[in-house]
Amino acid sequence: MSLQGKTAVITGSNSGIGLGIAHEMARAGASVVINSFTDRDEDHDLAKSIAQEHGVDVRYIQADMSKGDEARALIEKAGACDILINNAGIQHVAPIDEFPIAKWDAIIAINLNSAFHTTAAALPMMRKAGWGRVVNIASAHGLTASPYKSAYIAAKHGIVGMTKAVALETAEEPITANAICPGYVLTPLVEAQIPDTMKEYGMDRETVIREVMLKRQPSKEFATVAQMGGTAVFLCSDAAAQITGTTISVDGGWTAL
Repeated sequence: MSLQGKTAVITGSNSGIGLGIAHEMARAGASVVINSFTDRDEDHDLAKSIAQEHGVDVRYIQADMSKGDEARALIEKAGACDILINNAGIQHVAPIDEFPIAKWDAIIAINLNSAFHTTAAALPMMRKAGWGRVVNIASAHGLTASPYKSAYIAAKHGIVGMTKAVALETAEEPITANAICPGYVLTPLVEAQIPDTMKEYGMDRETVIREVMLKRQPSKEFATVAQMGGTAVFLCSDAAAQITGTTISVDGGWTAL
């Protein structure tokens, strides 16, 4: 599934799922633009290391996804965007009547609004190139719900709906739009939570993963960032040219319950 000659822009991609997707896109031969809101030497060094590992062009472009003008500017600065991966996201957990307004606004801005802005900026480039792929990273929470995560769930349900709308608007063009819905993925952030969760529940590592963290994931195994990247590469391949406007769950059976 070669993506040589294509440019992939991935938001929120200097760690976790976004970084995993960046590696798999680069492995498939795409030029890659990684992104986050910081502008540190290590961000640019990360781009160089991905480039060296996979032998493709990789750039880091700073943009704050909570700001619509910066989200659009990211696409313009990239110069080309054949593949758009909307991955940037944050989370906050609280009862809805206690949910901080600023947190609600930030989650909706980063998890949902940014995808609107980047997609709106990228589609003209895709149309000019005569080919395009939009892959939105939603969540199992884009298809189901849990308590205390109202903003995240609202945003991820919104991403799923917007994906369908974009797919219908581009249905007669060589452009597709789909959403990947991960369950629990073993990212550095999740890995860092394991020791504290073990201490909180008085359980060993294996038990706390199976019985607490993966309680809703029937496979009792984390998905990996490489699997997220592989799924994204597939959706960008010719094999997926007639897959559009849908969701692909990578959740160990979570949403089958």
